[in-house]
Amino acid sequence: MLQIKVEKNGGDYSVIQEAIDAVPYDESAVIEIGVGVYREKIFCEKKDITLVGAGMAETVIDYDDYANEVMPDGSKRGTFRTYTAFFGGKKVTVRDMTIRNSAGDGRVVGQAVAVYADADVCRFENVKMTGCQDTLFCAPLPVAARQQNGFMGPRMMTERRLTKQYYKNCEIVGDVDFIFGGADAVFDDCVITCNDRMFGRSSAGVSAGSATTVSGGSGVDKDQIDVSERIINGYITAACGLKDNLGFVFRNCSITGASGCEKGSVFLGRPWREEARTVFLNCTMDDSIASERFSGWGGITKDEPDTFYGEFGTRIAAGIGTGASNSGSEAGKLASLEYKNPWVRDIDEALALEISRRADELVQGVNGDGVSGDGSL
Repeated sequence: MLQIKVEKNGGDYSVIQEAIDAVPYDESAVIEIGVGVYREKIFCEKKDITLVGAGMAETVIDYDDYANEVMPDGSKRGTFRTYTAFFGGKKVTVRDMTIRNSAGDGRVVGQAVAVYADADVCRFENVKMTGCQDTLFCAPLPVAARQQNGFMGPRMMTERRLTKQYYKNCEIVGDVDFIFGGADAVFDDCVITCNDRMFGRSSAGVSAGSATTVSGGSGVDKDQIDVSERIINGYITAACGLKDNLGFVFRNCSITGASGCEKGSVFLGRPWREEARTVFLNCTMDDSIASERFSGWGGITKDEPDTFYGEFGTRIAAGIGTGASNSGSEAGKLASLEYKNPWVRDIDEALALEISRRADELVQGVNGDGVSGDGSL
Protein backbone atom coordinates (compact mmCIF):
# COMPACT_ATOMS: atom_id res chain seq x y z
CA MET A 1 0.00 0.00 0.00
CA LEU A 2 1.32 3.41 -0.93
CA GLN A 3 1.94 5.88 1.90
CA ILE A 4 2.04 9.54 0.90
CA LYS A 5 2.37 12.67 3.03
CA VAL A 6 1.07 16.10 2.15
CA GLU A 7 2.46 18.98 4.18
CA LYS A 8 2.61 22.71 3.70
CA ASN A 9 6.35 22.30 4.11
CA GLY A 10 8.41 19.13 3.95
CA GLY A 11 5.98 16.46 2.78
CA ASP A 12 6.09 14.32 -0.34
CA TYR A 13 3.70 16.89 -1.80
CA SER A 14 2.44 20.29 -0.71
CA VAL A 15 -0.72 20.08 -2.85
CA ILE A 16 -3.38 17.44 -2.11
CA GLN A 17 -4.48 17.06 -5.74
CA GLU A 18 -0.92 16.31 -6.84
CA ALA A 19 -0.71 13.53 -4.25
CA ILE A 20 -4.00 12.04 -5.45
CA ASP A 21 -2.91 12.23 -9.09
CA ALA A 22 0.32 10.38 -8.24
CA VAL A 23 -1.62 7.25 -7.15
CA PRO A 24 -2.16 4.69 -9.94
CA TYR A 25 -5.84 3.80 -10.14
CA ASP A 26 -5.42 0.15 -9.11
CA GLU A 27 -3.04 0.84 -6.18
CA SER A 28 -4.30 1.17 -2.63
CA ALA A 29 -3.02 4.30 -0.95
CA VAL A 30 -3.15 6.29 2.28
CA ILE A 31 -2.58 10.01 1.95
CA GLU A 32 -1.82 11.79 5.22
CA ILE A 33 -2.61 15.50 5.09
CA GLY A 34 -0.91 17.78 7.56
CA VAL A 35 -2.05 20.85 9.46
CA GLY A 36 -3.24 23.83 7.46
CA VAL A 37 -5.92 25.30 5.23
CA TYR A 38 -5.64 23.88 1.72
CA ARG A 39 -7.42 26.06 -0.79
CA GLU A 40 -8.04 23.37 -3.39
CA LYS A 41 -10.80 21.86 -5.48
CA ILE A 42 -10.27 18.11 -5.16
CA PHE A 43 -11.17 15.42 -7.69
CA CYS A 44 -10.42 11.88 -6.48
CA GLU A 45 -11.36 8.75 -8.41
CA LYS A 46 -9.33 5.69 -7.39
CA LYS A 47 -9.91 2.02 -6.63
CA ASP A 48 -9.10 2.23 -2.91
CA ILE A 49 -7.85 5.42 -1.31
CA THR A 50 -7.80 6.84 2.20
CA LEU A 51 -7.30 10.50 3.07
CA VAL A 52 -6.41 11.23 6.70
CA GLY A 53 -6.08 14.71 8.16
CA ALA A 54 -4.60 15.90 11.44
CA GLY A 55 -8.04 16.60 12.94
CA MET A 56 -11.25 18.49 12.20
CA ALA A 57 -9.80 21.78 13.39
CA GLU A 58 -6.30 21.21 12.04
CA THR A 59 -6.76 20.12 8.41
CA VAL A 60 -9.19 22.13 6.27
CA ILE A 61 -9.91 21.82 2.54
CA ASP A 62 -11.72 24.92 1.34
CA TYR A 63 -13.10 26.23 -1.94
CA ASP A 64 -15.93 28.54 -2.96
CA ASP A 65 -17.43 27.60 -6.34
CA TYR A 66 -21.17 28.25 -6.56
CA ALA A 67 -24.08 27.43 -8.87
CA ASN A 68 -24.91 30.97 -10.01
CA GLU A 69 -21.36 31.64 -11.19
CA VAL A 70 -21.29 32.50 -14.89
CA MET A 71 -18.91 30.30 -16.87
CA PRO A 72 -16.81 31.46 -19.86
CA ASP A 73 -19.44 30.15 -22.31
CA GLY A 74 -22.13 32.23 -20.62
CA SER A 75 -23.84 29.32 -18.87
CA LYS A 76 -24.07 28.98 -15.10
CA ARG A 77 -21.86 26.55 -13.23
CA GLY A 78 -24.84 24.69 -11.76
CA THR A 79 -24.99 22.58 -8.60
CA PHE A 80 -22.88 19.57 -9.51
CA ARG A 81 -19.75 21.43 -10.59
CA THR A 82 -19.52 23.40 -7.35
CA TYR A 83 -17.97 20.68 -5.15
CA THR A 84 -14.94 21.39 -3.02
CA ALA A 85 -14.13 17.65 -2.97
CA PHE A 86 -15.38 14.97 -5.37
CA PHE A 87 -14.85 11.35 -4.33
CA GLY A 88 -15.52 8.68 -6.96
CA GLY A 89 -14.03 5.30 -7.82
CA LYS A 90 -14.53 2.05 -5.92
CA LYS A 91 -13.75 2.84 -2.28
CA VAL A 92 -12.86 6.00 -0.41
CA THR A 93 -12.21 6.63 3.28
CA VAL A 94 -11.91 10.16 4.65
CA ARG A 95 -11.00 10.91 8.27
CA ASP A 96 -10.09 13.71 10.63
CA MET A 97 -10.53 16.90 8.62
CA THR A 98 -12.92 19.67 7.58
CA ILE A 99 -14.17 20.05 4.01
CA ARG A 100 -16.06 23.26 3.37
CA ASN A 101 -17.61 25.30 0.63
CA SER A 102 -17.24 28.91 1.71
CA ALA A 103 -19.31 30.46 -1.11
CA GLY A 104 -21.99 31.63 1.31
CA ASP A 105 -25.75 32.14 1.42
CA GLY A 106 -27.69 30.23 -1.23
CA ARG A 107 -30.07 33.13 -1.73
CA VAL A 108 -27.12 34.95 -3.29
CA VAL A 109 -24.96 32.22 -4.82
CA GLY A 110 -27.31 29.27 -5.27
CA GLN A 111 -26.19 25.76 -4.44
CA ALA A 112 -22.61 25.21 -3.26
CA VAL A 113 -21.53 21.62 -2.58
CA ALA A 114 -18.74 20.85 -0.11
CA VAL A 115 -18.58 17.05 -0.59
CA TYR A 116 -19.74 15.10 -3.65
CA ALA A 117 -19.62 11.46 -2.46
CA ASP A 118 -19.88 9.07 -5.41
CA ALA A 119 -17.54 6.12 -4.74
CA ASP A 120 -19.18 2.68 -4.71
CA VAL A 121 -18.29 2.54 -1.00
CA CYS A 122 -17.72 5.71 1.06
CA ARG A 123 -16.66 6.01 4.69
CA PHE A 124 -16.32 9.32 6.50
CA GLU A 125 -15.23 9.49 10.14
CA ASN A 126 -14.58 12.60 12.23
CA VAL A 127 -15.12 14.79 9.19
CA LYS A 128 -16.77 18.20 9.33
CA MET A 129 -18.64 19.20 6.17
CA THR A 130 -19.85 22.76 6.12
CA GLY A 131 -21.65 25.08 3.73
CA CYS A 132 -25.12 26.52 3.19
CA GLN A 133 -27.32 25.06 0.45
CA ASP A 134 -26.49 21.48 -0.68
CA THR A 135 -23.46 20.86 1.57
CA LEU A 136 -23.27 17.06 1.14
CA PHE A 137 -24.34 15.22 -1.99
CA CYS A 138 -24.75 11.47 -1.46
CA ALA A 139 -24.80 10.17 -5.05
CA PRO A 140 -26.42 8.89 -7.22
CA LEU A 141 -28.37 11.51 -9.07
CA PRO A 142 -32.03 10.92 -9.92
CA VAL A 143 -32.59 9.33 -13.32
CA ALA A 144 -33.79 12.55 -14.96
CA ALA A 145 -33.29 16.24 -14.29
CA ARG A 146 -36.25 18.58 -14.02
CA GLN A 147 -34.60 21.19 -16.22
CA GLN A 148 -32.24 21.02 -19.18
CA ASN A 149 -28.62 20.44 -18.12
CA GLY A 150 -29.71 20.48 -14.49
CA PHE A 151 -27.20 17.72 -13.70
CA MET A 152 -24.27 19.23 -15.60
CA GLY A 153 -21.18 17.79 -13.93
CA PRO A 154 -19.06 14.67 -13.53
CA ARG A 155 -21.90 12.11 -13.58
CA MET A 156 -24.54 13.68 -15.81
CA MET A 157 -24.15 11.13 -18.63
CA THR A 158 -23.36 8.02 -16.59
CA GLU A 159 -25.64 5.16 -15.63
CA ARG A 160 -27.02 5.62 -12.11
CA ARG A 161 -25.75 3.08 -9.58
CA LEU A 162 -26.55 2.76 -5.89
CA THR A 163 -23.70 3.72 -3.55
CA LYS A 164 -23.21 2.65 0.07
CA GLN A 165 -22.09 5.38 2.45
CA TYR A 166 -21.27 5.52 6.17
CA TYR A 167 -20.77 8.64 8.29
CA LYS A 168 -19.44 8.20 11.83
CA ASN A 169 -18.90 11.02 14.35
CA CYS A 170 -19.18 13.63 11.61
CA GLU A 171 -20.39 17.22 11.80
CA ILE A 172 -22.57 18.44 8.93
CA VAL A 173 -23.63 22.07 8.67
CA GLY A 174 -25.90 23.74 6.10
CA ASP A 175 -29.44 24.97 5.58
CA VAL A 176 -31.41 24.17 2.41
CA ASP A 177 -31.44 20.46 1.42
CA PHE A 178 -27.95 20.17 2.82
CA ILE A 179 -27.79 16.36 2.92
CA PHE A 180 -29.24 15.17 -0.38
CA GLY A 181 -29.12 12.42 -3.00
CA GLY A 182 -30.05 8.83 -3.74
CA ALA A 183 -27.48 6.82 -1.75
CA ASP A 184 -28.07 4.26 0.93
CA ALA A 185 -26.36 6.18 3.75
CA VAL A 186 -26.08 5.62 7.50
CA PHE A 187 -25.20 8.46 9.87
CA ASP A 188 -24.14 7.31 13.35
CA ASP A 189 -23.41 9.67 16.25
CA CYS A 190 -23.23 12.73 14.02
CA VAL A 191 -23.93 16.37 14.85
CA ILE A 192 -26.25 17.95 12.28
CA THR A 193 -26.70 21.73 12.48
CA CYS A 194 -28.96 23.99 10.41
CA ASN A 195 -27.73 27.53 9.82
CA ASP A 196 -29.71 30.53 10.97
CA ARG A 197 -30.60 32.42 7.78
CA MET A 198 -31.37 35.58 9.78
CA PHE A 199 -34.86 36.39 8.54
CA GLY A 200 -35.96 39.87 9.52
CA ARG A 201 -32.57 40.69 10.98
CA SER A 202 -29.40 42.21 9.60
CA SER A 203 -27.27 39.72 7.68
CA ALA A 204 -24.30 42.02 7.16
CA GLY A 205 -21.26 40.03 6.24
CA VAL A 206 -23.18 37.25 4.51
CA SER A 207 -21.51 37.17 1.15
CA ALA A 208 -19.95 34.82 -1.33
CA GLY A 209 -17.07 35.44 -3.68
CA SER A 210 -17.92 38.60 -5.53
CA ALA A 211 -21.67 38.20 -4.98
CA THR A 212 -23.66 40.89 -3.27
CA THR A 213 -24.76 40.71 0.33
CA VAL A 214 -28.24 39.35 0.95
CA SER A 215 -30.64 41.22 3.20
CA GLY A 216 -32.80 39.51 5.79
CA GLY A 217 -36.56 39.56 5.39
CA SER A 218 -39.51 37.49 4.23
CA GLY A 219 -40.82 36.67 0.79
CA VAL A 220 -39.96 33.98 -1.73
CA ASP A 221 -36.26 33.24 -2.12
CA LYS A 222 -34.54 31.67 -5.13
CA ASP A 223 -35.64 28.16 -4.04
CA GLN A 224 -39.28 29.20 -4.08
CA ILE A 225 -39.50 28.68 -0.34
CA ASP A 226 -42.45 30.79 0.69
CA VAL A 227 -41.61 32.45 3.98
CA SER A 228 -44.26 35.15 3.79
CA GLU A 229 -46.39 33.46 6.47
CA ARG A 230 -43.83 31.30 8.20
CA ILE A 231 -40.07 31.50 8.61
CA ILE A 232 -38.21 28.47 7.26
CA ASN A 233 -34.52 28.27 8.05
CA GLY A 234 -33.96 25.04 6.20
CA TYR A 235 -34.46 21.40 5.28
CA ILE A 236 -31.86 18.97 6.61
CA THR A 237 -32.36 16.28 3.95
CA ALA A 238 -33.60 15.99 0.38
CA ALA A 239 -33.50 12.32 -0.53
CA CYS A 240 -34.27 10.77 -3.91
CA GLY A 241 -33.70 7.06 -3.30
CA LEU A 242 -36.09 4.35 -4.47
CA LYS A 243 -38.73 2.89 -2.17
CA ASP A 244 -37.04 -0.52 -1.84
CA ASN A 245 -33.66 0.97 -0.90
CA LEU A 246 -32.51 1.76 2.62
CA GLY A 247 -32.27 5.51 2.01
CA PHE A 248 -30.90 7.83 4.71
CA VAL A 249 -30.77 6.49 8.27
CA PHE A 250 -29.71 8.75 11.16
CA ARG A 251 -28.97 6.97 14.45
CA ASN A 252 -28.11 8.57 17.78
CA CYS A 253 -27.46 11.92 16.15
CA SER A 254 -27.84 15.45 17.52
CA ILE A 255 -30.13 17.53 15.28
CA THR A 256 -30.22 21.24 16.09
CA GLY A 257 -30.59 24.75 14.76
CA ALA A 258 -27.73 27.21 15.04
CA SER A 259 -27.89 30.20 17.35
CA GLY A 260 -30.85 32.38 16.43
CA CYS A 261 -32.90 29.75 14.60
CA GLU A 262 -36.58 30.36 15.24
CA LYS A 263 -38.66 27.70 16.94
CA GLY A 264 -40.18 25.28 14.42
CA SER A 265 -38.21 26.71 11.48
CA VAL A 266 -36.19 23.63 10.49
CA PHE A 267 -37.62 20.57 8.73
CA LEU A 268 -36.04 17.12 8.92
CA GLY A 269 -36.38 16.82 5.16
CA ARG A 270 -38.40 17.14 2.00
CA PRO A 271 -38.47 14.68 -0.91
CA TRP A 272 -36.31 15.56 -3.92
CA ARG A 273 -38.16 12.75 -5.67
CA GLU A 274 -41.39 10.95 -4.80
CA GLU A 275 -39.90 7.77 -3.32
CA ALA A 276 -37.56 9.48 -0.86
CA ARG A 277 -36.65 7.48 2.27
CA THR A 278 -35.29 9.08 5.44
CA VAL A 279 -35.60 7.98 9.07
CA PHE A 280 -34.25 9.25 12.38
CA LEU A 281 -33.74 6.66 15.14
CA ASN A 282 -32.99 7.62 18.75
CA CYS A 283 -31.85 11.11 17.83
CA THR A 284 -31.90 14.20 20.02
CA MET A 285 -33.49 17.33 18.59
CA ASP A 286 -34.10 20.87 19.81
CA ASP A 287 -37.17 23.05 19.37
CA SER A 288 -35.99 24.53 16.08
CA ILE A 289 -37.35 21.34 14.46
CA ALA A 290 -40.80 21.86 12.93
CA SER A 291 -43.73 20.04 14.50
CA GLU A 292 -44.71 18.69 11.07
CA ARG A 293 -41.24 17.10 11.00
CA PHE A 294 -41.02 16.69 7.20
CA SER A 295 -42.24 19.03 4.46
CA GLY A 296 -43.63 18.25 1.06
CA TRP A 297 -41.71 19.43 -2.01
CA GLY A 298 -43.24 22.77 -2.91
CA GLY A 299 -45.31 23.14 0.23
CA ILE A 300 -45.22 22.14 3.89
CA THR A 301 -48.47 20.17 3.81
CA LYS A 302 -48.28 18.95 0.20
CA ASP A 303 -49.25 15.28 0.15
CA GLU A 304 -46.27 12.94 -0.28
CA PRO A 305 -47.79 9.45 0.05
CA ASP A 306 -44.95 7.62 -1.73
CA THR A 307 -42.23 8.72 0.68
CA PHE A 308 -40.94 6.73 3.64
CA TYR A 309 -40.36 9.38 6.28
CA GLY A 310 -40.40 8.77 10.00
CA GLU A 311 -38.64 8.72 13.34
CA PHE A 312 -38.43 6.61 16.45
CA GLY A 313 -37.22 7.44 19.95
CA THR A 314 -36.65 11.15 19.33
CA ARG A 315 -35.75 13.00 22.51
CA ILE A 316 -35.96 16.68 23.39
CA ALA A 317 -32.68 18.53 23.69
CA ALA A 318 -31.72 20.83 26.51
CA GLY A 319 -28.65 22.96 26.16
CA ILE A 320 -27.27 21.27 23.05
CA GLY A 321 -27.10 23.27 19.90
CA THR A 322 -28.54 26.74 20.31
CA GLY A 323 -32.09 26.45 19.11
CA ALA A 324 -32.97 24.62 22.32
CA SER A 325 -35.13 26.46 24.79
CA ASN A 326 -36.42 23.54 26.84
CA SER A 327 -35.98 23.59 30.57
CA GLY A 328 -33.80 21.02 32.24
CA SER A 329 -36.88 19.22 33.54
CA GLU A 330 -37.98 18.54 29.96
CA ALA A 331 -34.62 17.23 28.82
CA GLY A 332 -34.67 13.63 27.71
CA LYS A 333 -38.42 13.39 27.26
CA LEU A 334 -39.70 11.77 24.11
CA ALA A 335 -40.73 14.38 21.56
CA SER A 336 -44.42 14.75 20.77
CA LEU A 337 -45.23 13.93 17.15
CA GLU A 338 -48.94 14.81 17.33
CA TYR A 339 -48.65 17.56 14.71
CA LYS A 340 -46.62 15.66 12.14
CA ASN A 341 -47.76 15.62 8.52
CA PRO A 342 -50.18 12.70 7.90
CA TRP A 343 -47.88 10.97 5.43
CA VAL A 344 -45.04 10.76 7.97
CA ARG A 345 -44.75 7.11 9.05
CA ASP A 346 -45.43 5.78 12.52
CA ILE A 347 -42.34 3.71 13.29
CA ASP A 348 -42.70 1.30 16.17
CA GLU A 349 -39.89 -0.54 17.92
CA ALA A 350 -40.14 -3.62 15.69
CA LEU A 351 -39.85 -1.57 12.51
CA ALA A 352 -37.06 0.54 14.00
CA LEU A 353 -35.13 -2.65 14.81
CA GLU A 354 -35.59 -3.92 11.25
CA ILE A 355 -34.38 -0.65 9.74
CA SER A 356 -31.41 -0.62 12.11
CA ARG A 357 -30.57 -4.22 11.18
CA ARG A 358 -30.45 -3.23 7.51
CA ALA A 359 -28.32 -0.23 8.45
CA ASP A 360 -25.90 -2.48 10.33
CA GLU A 361 -25.55 -4.68 7.25
CA LEU A 362 -24.55 -1.63 5.23
CA VAL A 363 -22.05 -0.54 7.90
CA GLN A 364 -20.49 -4.00 8.01
CA GLY A 365 -20.11 -3.97 4.25
CA VAL A 366 -18.54 -0.51 4.24
CA ASN A 367 -16.16 -1.31 7.09
CA GLY A 368 -15.24 -4.63 5.51
CA ASP A 369 -14.37 -6.05 8.91
CA GLY A 370 -17.67 -7.21 10.34
CA VAL A 371 -17.76 -4.30 12.81
CA SER A 372 -21.21 -2.70 12.87
CA GLY A 373 -22.41 0.65 14.03
CA ASP A 374 -24.32 0.99 17.27
CA GLY A 375 -27.77 -0.11 16.22
CA SER A 376 -29.09 -0.43 19.78
CA LEU A 377 -32.60 0.78 20.42
